[in-house]
Amino acid sequence: MDWYYVDAGKQAGPVSEPEFEQLAAAGRIQPVTLVWHEGMANWVPLAQARPDLAGQPLAPAVGTAVAGAVGTPPVTAPISGDEVVCAQCSRIFPRQDTIQYGNSYVCAGCKPMFMQRLKEGAMMPTIVGEMNYAGFWIRFGAKLIDWLVLGVVVAIPIGIFVFVSMKANRANQLPGLLMGLNIWLQIGTNGITVLYDTFMQGRYGATLGKMACGLKVVRADGTPLTYGRSFGRAMAELLSALICYIGYIIAAFDGQKRALHDHIADTRVIRVR
Repeated sequence: MDWYYVDAGKQAGPVSEPEFEQLAAAGRIQPVTLVWHEGMANWVPLAQARPDLAGQPLAPAVGTAVAGAVGTPPVTAPISGDEVVCAQCSRIFPRQDTIQYGNSYVCAGCKPMFMQRLKEGAMMPTIVGEMNYAGFWIRFGAKLIDWLVLGVVVAIPIGIFVFVSMKANRANQLPGLLMGLNIWLQIGTNGITVLYDTFMQGRYGATLGKMACGLKVVRADGTPLTYGRSFGRAMAELLSALICYIGYIIAAFDGQKRALHDHIADTRVIRVR
């Protein structure tokens, strides 16, 4: 049996069943990617057609129709070369009747809602299959910027504390103060880092370093992180650093560029520009 799937708003395939399963396993075909084979009445998301490959059922976003839903005309044949899939409602339209956004297409009826969701920072579910995963080095650059930012935040109060201690003629106590300070420095740095990551990624989807590098952290289905998941990811990132930073290094060898904390929190870091 041959399968077709939507890639960058256009039909791809046919591919054989084993090839189709390999593409799904590699993340090339996501749970929300529209798929079709001869005999199916409509194009449907992978999570609906093959839940065994998707890993979990698909929950359509509010206000988003899926091909085959009520009011959506069925598509009973592969998409022609002049037709594309709307990233918002998943219906098929002639290319000239849509607008292009990156590698995706949006019909005229969905354009207002699509643009509103983009302004709110939400990812369109059907764009997930086209995610541009951020590589190891650009993620390293973003993390380096965050370390510099946090270093300044932590260094300033420490410098003030040491200066005040010396001015108070307690220089003879400085070695003991520095030893205790080192302990609190580790605890405080980790705590500030977790709070920083939790707020920035929960509120904006990215830390300052990621913003500077054009990166964003999202769920596997492209939706933004909640504060709870952002906190869990921040805590898991401590583990990535604790094991000699191996948790970060594995991103260089992962098909979707996931670090250990991305695996634990089920997140992806993508390039948005």
